[in-house]
Amino acid sequence: MNRGLLPQILLILLCACDAQQEAGRKDQLVGLGDAEIGETAIQQYACVTCHKIPGVVGPDAWIGPSLRHIGSRTYLAGILPNTPDNMIAWLTNPKVIAPDSAMPDLGVTDAHARHIAAFLYQLD
Repeated sequence: MNRGLLPQILLILLCACDAQQEAGRKDQLVGLGDAEIGETAIQQYACVTCHKIPGVVGPDAWIGPSLRHIGSRTYLAGILPNTPDNMIAWLTNPKVIAPDSAMPDLGVTDAHARHIAAFLYQLD
């Protein structure tokens, strides 16, 4: 094999592995729930009252952060590693995780939290 081609071949394989990992992550996230149901649930729980959410109409007076690109953030609520399980836990029980947070406990069900997480992760 031509040694001059080896770095290029390795780079192509590395990029292919990264693309497969990213596709696998998106598949895992999509498996969380139904993003369309999540968008409806976001409206039902009035999440736009406090957060700017791309594609969801709401007031221009936000208490919480914008949820744009939430799927690529390192942490949720500034303290939880951003994983699907942690997002579901945060949505269903924010006061247990961060008692002093402005995020209210809205009574989000586990099923709705899965759908909301699917919607939020697909925003990236």
